[in-house]
Amino acid sequence: MTDAIDNPEFRCGYIAIVGRPNVGKSTLMNALIGAKVSITSRKAQTTRHRITGIQTRENVQYVYVDTPGFQTRHSNALNRTLNRTVTNTLTAADVILFVVEAGTYGQADQQVVALLPPKVPVILVINKSDRIKDKAVALPFAQKVAAEHDFAAIVPVSAKQRFQLEALEQEIAKHLPRQGPMFDEDDITDRSEKFLASEIVREKVFRFVGEELPYTSTVIIEKFEQEGNLRRIFAAILVDRDGHKAMIIGQKGAKLKDISTQSRLDMEKLFGGPVYLEIWVKVKSGWADNEAGLRAYGYE
Repeated sequence: MTDAIDNPEFRCGYIAIVGRPNVGKSTLMNALIGAKVSITSRKAQTTRHRITGIQTRENVQYVYVDTPGFQTRHSNALNRTLNRTVTNTLTAADVILFVVEAGTYGQADQQVVALLPPKVPVILVINKSDRIKDKAVALPFAQKVAAEHDFAAIVPVSAKQRFQLEALEQEIAKHLPRQGPMFDEDDITDRSEKFLASEIVREKVFRFVGEELPYTSTVIIEKFEQEGNLRRIFAAILVDRDGHKAMIIGQKGAKLKDISTQSRLDMEKLFGGPVYLEIWVKVKSGWADNEAGLRAYGYE
């Protein structure tokens, strides 16, 4: 990266991705960096942590920060911690991507707009824009949201279809400070493989169990060993009650087998090598009853 460091035109900075829950923030970041480092699910509010994804181009290093969706209901320890993560990320960002879902803008979105700092450039990203084919509908919607804040730019995209992502990158780069890279050019995240493994398992839990499982369920990696290219990973899914444990295991262990198989395949793709994975389900009530408990399990 010596050439980049010595290049006075090189740009690098933090880009916060914010929005209400379930507008596609994690999908957008994964698409921008070209790798899955932030988990996705149809279940709203899957992201709990501040996840950093890194993409290095010839003259730009983008350091994306995916945040939990801002919580407007249920003021408990988990939601207070999630919201604090969002607000702290906004104040440290060089650029903010405010993500909305095409055709949908309501009170929850407005509450996020109220958090946007006035001196940080904010790009309005209208995700899932491929769903609105009629420009007579798309343009008034964009104008309606644009009236809510002094946005630096408006970029309609589709993260899943990779539509307009290059245009979004070009717009972001205009607002990043001129400085050398903060990470090596091959880095895609500042998170450890152990952390990524736990997030992959958690994603599969929500995907296969669905809405029935509470958000307080989480995953810890009890052992992570590497022998050459092989990774041996032993994970525990922590739930509040025996009933939740039964949901995850499923009839004759079928659901847990699906969770394990899909988790292993995603890990092998991300880590670039074979993975031996064992997953256990354990009841551990009370671990998330307070903010100290949340911090003990890795929440920021």
